[in-house]
Amino acid sequence: MTLFDAGVNLLDRRFDASEVIQRAFEAGVEKLCVITTHPDEWEPAYQLYLKFPQILCYTIGVHPHHAKDVTDQSLIQLEQLAQREGCVAIGECGLDFNRNFSAQDTQLSVFDAQLAIAVKLQKPVYLHERDAFEPQMGLLTHYIPQLPGGIAHCFTGTVEQVNAYLSLGLYIGITGWVCDEKRGDALREAVKNIPKDRLIFETDAPYLFPKTLRPRKRNNEPAFLPHIVRAVSEMLALSEEQLSEYSFTNSCTLFSIG
Repeated sequence: MTLFDAGVNLLDRRFDASEVIQRAFEAGVEKLCVITTHPDEWEPAYQLYLKFPQILCYTIGVHPHHAKDVTDQSLIQLEQLAQREGCVAIGECGLDFNRNFSAQDTQLSVFDAQLAIAVKLQKPVYLHERDAFEPQMGLLTHYIPQLPGGIAHCFTGTVEQVNAYLSLGLYIGITGWVCDEKRGDALREAVKNIPKDRLIFETDAPYLFPKTLRPRKRNNEPAFLPHIVRAVSEMLALSEEQLSEYSFTNSCTLFSIG
């Protein structure tokens, strides 16, 4: 299998990036998309990309948790840095009304601003959503006709929600959540509704370690992506090779990687 981890928090302090990339490569994961969530991560992501340009790409954006940290200057910088080599999407952006680490009005304003930048730069959007599906869909429905695409990152929702995202032409990111026997029932049903040309695999490492993988590790890693593919392969009765090929092609298409 040749795999593309379409979402890894490689700048997390728990990681030695070089070691994680090496283990990923040994597991057949040949490309990784580095997620950024805060302005402090934008320059480090670019510098890391310059070290591994054949393996990495990255996003530029602000997670809703950090929307409170955004200034007008931040948005100007976001637009500038997103035009540099290696940046393939705007995000991780969206809404998270579960914890409200940033006020909801602030989240909405910062998400709207990032969607507008994505339209201006014609970059796909890298989306986060938790307990805010309806307002998220409201903003996306307004912007999506002007956008080149996007991904519902780390999707964990229902059949109805996945169908709504698919109606907007989004790709759907599937993580180790699908391996969670207690919380993953809705997602496992939703996965059956995802067309093969919309399915993308990602780890969201170091988060969301696949709970059916043994031995249990402290942190999730891109090297564990094959386990997620295997779990979905069993669900859909499709070969792991087929699924990995679909996901790799879809990731390259989404991120405009030749």
